[in-house]
Amino acid sequence: MSYDPQNVFARILRGELPCVRVYEDAATLAFLDIMPQTEGHTLVLPKEPAATLLDLSPEAAAATIQTTQKVARAVQVAVGAEGLLISQFNGAAAGQTVPHVHFHILPRWEGTRLKAHAREKADPDQLELLAERIIAAL
Repeated sequence: MSYDPQNVFARILRGELPCVRVYEDAATLAFLDIMPQTEGHTLVLPKEPAATLLDLSPEAAAATIQTTQKVARAVQVAVGAEGLLISQFNGAAAGQTVPHVHFHILPRWEGTRLKAHAREKADPDQLELLAERIIAAL
């Protein structure tokens, strides 16, 4: 999978597309998935352009996992999750659909199934309210 500078995440990073941000620093951005598989489904990505984790510099990889850890703690607190599923896909064969490396933070509860990936768009107002709770937990 090669890097496409017009991918949706690159466009979000450039400010060409909106997102519901929960955290940003010099190296990373975290925002709510607009088609969440569970309440609090958050994406964390490096600002460095890289299609997969294997293409990412060691510095950007370290920054991204540090942000993932920080944001995951806040997401878990904000939604009261019993656990977290952290996932990251590399290449189309592995299920990657956007050619920009990113981590999924998926809050989990015993006995609750995940929704299908990229099937149902969330209410934007509800995402904004949820973002406020996550930001407050940071």
